Amino acid sequence: MSQFLVKPFLFVSLLLLVTQLYAGGQREEALSNSVKVVMQKSVSDAPALRLVFANPEEGQAWLAEMSQRLQKQIPDKSDREDFLISVQYEATRAGLDPQLVLSLIQVEGAY
Repeated sequence: MSQFLVKPFLFVSLLLLVTQLYAGGQREEALSNSVKVVMQKSVSDAPALRLVFANPEEGQAWLAEMSQRLQKQIPDKSDREDFLISVQYEATRAGLDPQLVLSLIQVEGAY
């Protein structure tokens, strides 16, 4: 009976040894400075500085209305507008309705 346990163990050990031999030839390459700069810009934590609407007036009306609704949850006007602009920009960029995203944030996180 121990003979049946030894064979699978040997097979798995041999398989692991072979896979380790092939992985040894890999090496990590350094990123060029231009690639690092592009990657840093793409993951920047800075809020988006624009609303995505058909016209600026529509965007400002939406921002004013949403800002009024969030006044109790986010008292600071600057923080509130940065939050709303970021949510609206990212939701639109992802193809989602900003109102849906805001309502999900409200239900799940209480802003």
